[in-house]
Amino acid sequence: MDFTENQIQRYARHILLGEVGGEGQARLLQSRVLVVGAGGLGSPVLMYLAAAGVGTLGVIDDDVVDLSNLQRQIIHSTSAIGKPKVESARETLAAINPEVHVNTYNQRLNAENVAGLFAEYDVIADGSDNFATRFLVNDACYLEGKTLVSAAILRFDGQISVFKAHEEGEDRPCYRCLFREPPPPGQIPTCAEAGVLGALCGMIGSLQATEVLKEIMGVGESLSGSLIIIDALGTTQQKIKIRRDPGCPLCGTEPTIKDLSLHATQST
Repeated sequence: MDFTENQIQRYARHILLGEVGGEGQARLLQSRVLVVGAGGLGSPVLMYLAAAGVGTLGVIDDDVVDLSNLQRQIIHSTSAIGKPKVESARETLAAINPEVHVNTYNQRLNAENVAGLFAEYDVIADGSDNFATRFLVNDACYLEGKTLVSAAILRFDGQISVFKAHEEGEDRPCYRCLFREPPPPGQIPTCAEAGVLGALCGMIGSLQATEVLKEIMGVGESLSGSLIIIDALGTTQQKIKIRRDPGCPLCGTEPTIKDLSLHATQST
């Protein structure tokens, strides 16, 4: 594709990279990414993807900006308190890169709307803060054949992986291969209950954005088949291998989950 003079200047540091070049930047400009959640993780993901020139960004979140969000949700400002998060995010992204088209969905993700939404995008980035949504996103990505870049944070710890179970291979597990089912309610506290270091959200979210860009451009080594675990207090990072589980109820050899009906009565 032909770049405008403004695009050449804006994306010059990308185009200079041999692994990216004009072809990689063109892929970004033509790509579509949906980000689930405009919170601690969704904020840096959205901002870096917009800056990188991802052509169409979608963001789904039904919450409004609260003062307690601002310690970590850097896409929102004090003046946005009380405003729907998706609208606040859209305004910030327009200021970063007005060429990026932003679709906003001020609603909760559920079993009824997820397939239609995911069908419109190439990659899904999950920054949700509850297990019901994470499992719904994983199941829908597998059933719709979408690449999922998933991350989670709590207190001083974070983790990130890429799930492409719709592709063949032992190194193509889904989220359920790692975590079979959601934990019992109340067993694991939420960020609202246990807290989270704000800067850690930026750290993990930036890694998440990086993996999204790599998947779009087809460069580097995919994180599929690996899980990165980060301990901010100890300044340590582990990368562990995860394999497809033949007994997985979703992507295994004899799947029992063949649609999203089990999510129909769950609130996400």
